[in-house]
Amino acid sequence: MHKKMGRSASVVRQVLAWAVLLGALGLLAVCVAIPKAGGATPYTILTGSMQPKFPPGTLVVAKPTPFDDINIGDVVTYQLNSGKSEVVTHRVIGRTKDKEGRPALITQGDANRTPDPKVVIAKQVKGTMWYSAPKLGRVSNLLNQSQRDLVLSVVVIGLFGYAAFMFVGSAVERRKHRHSHDREEAAL
Repeated sequence: MHKKMGRSASVVRQVLAWAVLLGALGLLAVCVAIPKAGGATPYTILTGSMQPKFPPGTLVVAKPTPFDDINIGDVVTYQLNSGKSEVVTHRVIGRTKDKEGRPALITQGDANRTPDPKVVIAKQVKGTMWYSAPKLGRVSNLLNQSQRDLVLSVVVIGLFGYAAFMFVGSAVERRKHRHSHDREEAAL
């Protein structure tokens, strides 16, 4: 009876360990690996302008999109000022032309009552939203790109090492159980 409870506890520990492992891999995939593999960039919603669907802390992954393929209703991430790093993620509500006659987008935050004061031209657009993940933006914000790459490598190696450890431990446990069972049968 005691052996069965020990095995049950071992199985529960293994299931929990695998659940944590898979959860960590999923989180890592959503925040880092999938955007990188897809040529996209993760951004974090910092203000309430896109609520309720995209509250502050939401991870938004923007993929490069040809300017002419951006449609009304798309969520775009764009530079507030061309060439500057500060970006905004808002919804396209219309198309127009800027003062120089270039095609431009009219954008507005979902929670805002009025359109953004400036139109957005092609060179400002970083991409359209590919997918989003609530609250994961805070995790992504903790790391810059080079840190993300390093963390990705370390975590992947660590997780594979842990998976190998769990696999070997499970095999050893099964072998012990089989050996013990064989001895019990031999004694009979």
